[in-house]
Parts: sequence; structure tokens; C-alpha cells
Amino acid sequence: MITQRISKLREKMMENNVQAYIIPTSDFHETEYVCEYFACRKYMSGFTGSAGVLVVLLDKAALWTDGRYFIQAANQLEGTGIDLMRMSQPGVPEIDAYIVENLKENDTVGFDGRVMNTKDVLAYKSVFDLAHLNMNVNLDLVNDVWTDRPQLPSTPTFHYSEKFAGESMESKLSRLRAFLNENKVDSIVLTSVDQIAWLYNLRAHDIPNFPVALAYSIVSLDSASIYMDASRLDELSEEEFRKNNVTVCGYNDIYSATKILSGSVLVDPSSVNYAIVSNLRAKPVFKESPIILWKALKNETELKCTKWAHIKDGVAVTKFMYWLKKNAGKIEMSEMSVQSKLQVFRSEQENYLEDSFDTICAYKEHAAMMHYSSKPETNVEITNSGMLLIDSGGQYLEGTTDITRTFVLGDISEEERYWFTKALRGHIRLSDAHFLFGCSGINLDILARGPLWDQDVDYQCGTGHGVGHLLNVHESPNGFRWRVLPHRNEMCVLDEGMITSNEPGVYCEGKFGIRHENEMVVVKGNVNNYGQFMHFEPITFVPFDLDGLDGSLLTNGEKAWLNNYHKEVLEKISPYLTNDEAEWLKSACRSI
Repeated sequence: MITQRISKLREKMMENNVQAYIIPTSDFHETEYVCEYFACRKYMSGFTGSAGVLVVLLDKAALWTDGRYFIQAANQLEGTGIDLMRMSQPGVPEIDAYIVENLKENDTVGFDGRVMNTKDVLAYKSVFDLAHLNMNVNLDLVNDVWTDRPQLPSTPTFHYSEKFAGESMESKLSRLRAFLNENKVDSIVLTSVDQIAWLYNLRAHDIPNFPVALAYSIVSLDSASIYMDASRLDELSEEEFRKNNVTVCGYNDIYSATKILSGSVLVDPSSVNYAIVSNLRAKPVFKESPIILWKALKNETELKCTKWAHIKDGVAVTKFMYWLKKNAGKIEMSEMSVQSKLQVFRSEQENYLEDSFDTICAYKEHAAMMHYSSKPETNVEITNSGMLLIDSGGQYLEGTTDITRTFVLGDISEEERYWFTKALRGHIRLSDAHFLFGCSGINLDILARGPLWDQDVDYQCGTGHGVGHLLNVHESPNGFRWRVLPHRNEMCVLDEGMITSNEPGVYCEGKFGIRHENEMVVVKGNVNNYGQFMHFEPITFVPFDLDGLDGSLLTNGEKAWLNNYHKEVLEKISPYLTNDEAEWLKSACRSI
């Protein structure tokens, strides 16, 4: 099937005199997780991971993805004729270098400029110009191949109340206009759906697990427009738009609107698609949108709400853990049924809307694939042996959660116990970090990796990512990573109110996978003549499975942190459990 689709795509390429065609994992808004309409890379390659770029030439094809998906991609690309390019590994060429190597002068590289951000396109152009390659940026060739392509989503919106958001649309628009005035620009074009959702306190269900509406916006010093189907707006949002003089225009009208803009226009090249920027007649000012940082710095209301969301989520996951540990090996269960059971526990919590991403429920060797997704063809029975890794989260009106626990269901090997403990040591060390303001994730990442690097072991992904507020579970610009990756905006200074995940792990192909993840909020500590000190406060409260731990490998300080953390879990979660669950939790949170 994949080979047939690639063959049809090559026919379209030849019809358009294109020798290389790029298919990213993106939509018109540079969104990380996309709805089915934009699943072009998945449709053309068969690879279902959330990150990857497919390049199709007339005689070969290749797919680039990161370390989270190496094992999965190798399995899913088998037999398709598509070569796997393991990003950041020795000898693996960059996409532009691969294309230059395989094309000749005056050949053409094609792609749909609506699904490529301006920064990437300009970087490609600088390389392709030197190689005397042409670019055709207005080709949606996949649409010609995908005859039963789904429709664009258009779900009803809902106004996100100030009691959850903590700031009104009026206040946010005023802040944005003040920024425009300070930077001496006349308007800003916004295309990132999470930024638009934050600015207008607007939510919808256009993208699974990501409660936003597909929309664009233009804000100037004296006007504001949002581009989406007006018929889907709820009454409260319509009223708020009227009060704040926000004009609602058709979704595709963004292209005619940007064409007639005058003066200077601020566009973030990392998010605004190239089709829009190439459409501008006004002077573009390339600068990062201020909303990225504003929404990462959670206000007091958002922090209060999200802490409550995490208590509710902690109750759901703890109840699930009790059920799982009591029933493994006694009743029939599989990866998919267990995944569904966890969702049931979450759905019982007030104001739960949906999961915040597709749950990773991976038993034994499946957990070595960091972002494994159980399907009917891979679904396996779960018994009372080995380890089960579950990475999951929920979207609640009060906030977004993300948690990973590795559960011990029976006998495990000494090797598994050793790495379970080593990974938990990394988690504890980062959780307990004490640092000066001005540090970014790159300064602190070694705390988590240190216990693994000491053994010449690594996990081929970041240690943590920012988390949105009833928005995207992966939020810029904060995170933890040992090196800067230009395509990832996550190395900003860690500031008060930022929420970041902490999730070191160990992955042994064909054997097991282990990950321990909490969310943490950055808080201020003492200030003195050396500067402002900072630290982290955990907001996720679920026991780590002590049945997998070798306490002799922990330092006294690490034991103290773990005991204090479990004391907090017991205090915060017990009131919402049954008597039997609460008694079990006392044992699960026992001192070591």
C-alpha cells in the first residue's frame, strides 16, 4: 500500500517537474500533534510517530526522526522502500544535504509552503541556492494522491473562563499592543493555535488531545481579527469578541488579509508558514512572538488551578495503580484494556475533558520503544511478571497533566532493578536542583543524566519539556536537554511559574524500558548578594513503585527526598481514596 502511494506521488512529481518532495509532520499552524487531515507524512510512509520528515525522490525515499522513534520507525518502514535516517547520529546527513547530494543543478525541490515554517524554508533556500536547485513552494501533491482524505475539523468552541485562565482577553490584547508599540511595528500575524487559544481564551476540539481551534489572527495597534468559521463560535466567545472589537473572518481569508497589510508586520519565522510570509507586501519583521513566553509563565490562578488538576489526576492514577497491582495475573488484561481502564479512572474526575496525548502503555520489551503505541496487532497480554510502563495525561478545565510510572507486576531481573533505580536517581537529582536564576535546562540536564552517563548509558531524547495550561502537553520555550537543537525552542532561562516535566529513563531494545516522570513548577528561593536562587516544586503526586527499587544504590539525600515526596503523596491523595485504597497507599509510600 505504501509503495503504491509513493509510486503515485512520483507520478505527480514528474507531472510537475519536481525531483524531490518534502513532507513534514505539520499543519498550516506548525502544530506538533496534527488532526487527521494533516497526517500526510503518516499516510505516505506508514510511520505513525509524532515527529518525522519524509523526503521522496524519483528513485529513493528517506524518513528522518529522532531517538524516541528509532525502533518504531525501523519496524514500520520495513518493506516500504523508505530508508530510516536516525537524526543526530554519526554519518546521518541533514535533509538539505541529502537532497543536494542526490539532485543535479536546476532540479526542483517541491513542498506545500502552508505546512512549512518560514525559518525552515529560508534555511533550505540558502542551501539549495548554493547548489543551484529550484524550489516550488505551492505544491500539495499528497492531496492528489490521498483521494479519501478526511475533512478539516470544525468543532464548536468554548470560552475559557477567567476563573481558570486568570487573565482576560482585554488584558492580553493590551499587553500585546504594548509590545507592538515598544517594538515599533504596526501589526503581528499569529498562526500558532496555542497562542491564539491563549490570547482569546478560546478552546475547541479540532485536534485530538489538544483542545484548540484551527485559526489565524492579526492584531494591530487599533484592531484585531481572528480567522475561523464564525458559525462554530459559542455565545460567550462571540460576546467577548464583540466587547473587545475582534472581527471574525473566514479561515482562508488570512491570505487576502495579509496581502493588504501595510507598514511593518511582526512574524515569528519559527511558526508562521512560508505561504503567508511570501504573500506579504508589507515589511516583515522577523521576531519571536512574545506570547510564547507569556503563556509559559503561569499566573497565580493558573498555578492554583493546575495544582488541583494534578491532585485529581494523582487520585485517578493512584486508584489505577492500586487496581493494577491487585489484579495483575488474576484477571485477563492487555495493554489496550489497561490503557482503557486508566482512562475510565480519569473520566471519573470532575472537569476531565480528554487525555492530553495518546497513552503509551508498554509491557516488558515494548517499553524499549519510548513512544510505543499499542495496536490490535501488537497488543499483548499483561500478567503478574515484569514491568509495565505507562506514560499518560489528562486535559482538565483546571489544567494539563503528564505523568509516567513504571509499574512492577511481579518478578524482575537484577538488571531491571538496577536500571529502575539508576533512572529514579536521575529523576530525584533534577527534582532536588537548587540553582541561580539565569540557568536554563541545558545547565541542569546533567543532574538527571549523570547516574546513567556514569555507566556509559544515555536516553536519546530530552529530559523534560514545558507543559501548557489546557493547551499543548509539549510547550515551548522551557525544557531540559544536554545540547541545543536549533529546531527545538526550549532553552530559555527557567523562571518562576514555568512548568516542566522531569522524565529520565533507560531503554534496552528487546528487553525493557523504564521512565519516571513528574511535572514540576519553577519557584523562587532565597535571594542574597550572589543572586536569586531557584528550585523546583513537584506538582505530580503518585507513588513511584518501590517494588522496583534497590535502596542500596541511593544516597541518604536521595532517600530523604523520596521519603518526603511519598509523605506528600500520602497526605494529598489519601483523602480521596476508599479505605482499602488508603491502606494500600500507606504501604506504597513506606519509608526506605
